[in-house]
Amino acid sequence: MSTRELPLVVGVDGSEPSLRAVDWAADEGALRGMRLRLVYASLWERYEGTALANDLGKPSDQLMAEDIVETAARRVRARRPGVEVTTGVLPEEPEYALVRESRTAAAMVLGSRGRGSLAEALLGSVSVTVAGHAHCPVIVLRGSHENAAVPGTHGRVVVGVGEKPQDAAAMRFAAEEARRRGVPLEAVRAWRCPGREVTDHPLPPGEPVRLHEKRAAEVLEAALRDIPADVEVHRRTVEGHARQVLLDASADGDLLVVGARRREGHYGLQLGRVAHGVLHHAVCPVAVVPRKA
Repeated sequence: MSTRELPLVVGVDGSEPSLRAVDWAADEGALRGMRLRLVYASLWERYEGTALANDLGKPSDQLMAEDIVETAARRVRARRPGVEVTTGVLPEEPEYALVRESRTAAAMVLGSRGRGSLAEALLGSVSVTVAGHAHCPVIVLRGSHENAAVPGTHGRVVVGVGEKPQDAAAMRFAAEEARRRGVPLEAVRAWRCPGREVTDHPLPPGEPVRLHEKRAAEVLEAALRDIPADVEVHRRTVEGHARQVLLDASADGDLLVVGARRREGHYGLQLGRVAHGVLHHAVCPVAVVPRKA
């Protein structure tokens, strides 16, 4: 089955963040010409007795879950009538259910859980676990409370450029997202000059600094080599830690795309510090794209 035939899976639980994810995914589904699959997962059978299940025909939590996914489906149909929607209610831990769903998904959209200044900066355990182990790109609705994938607030997609050629998966994903939206792709490569970190005072510009910056520009150009000609690209090399550089860039983006390393013989992905950091603190939605190590 081609990626285009696979659904865009959305994790729903009835919360405001998950409804925001439903709205965002409805727009994304319309952009991609892709059907949505809305999934609610919970271990209600652990808490419901068999007598109650027999009396009602179904556990009460299952009835609630079915109502939640149907309400979310109606929300999609009202927002984007042309998008096909299916639903699923699974009696499992949500982390395991969603990771399994990712095997047959083109991408997955999740809301971030958090209220207040501290909680808003933190990511729910389900979202971070799924982003770290999924087999498809996972988009977590960080940052702004704007529910629309399009039109975006800033009119650009940002992608972090790493060292490895495997990062091509994230680059392709970001370029396609920019092309669909008709917005520029901003490719960001962070670099550091080690000499600056062993002194209390910044070193004056010199040959070592220019060499590090030149190397960053070369890595950036190599990563952009196969970008389609119809995608407008903005290139940026920025001195600093990659995590902070991308967090700063997220303030001007509608979507931040990063790669996550998959190690052979390990379950799922291994999120590095950069991906983990932007998932927790980015100002805009974050897409984590799997890549093989």
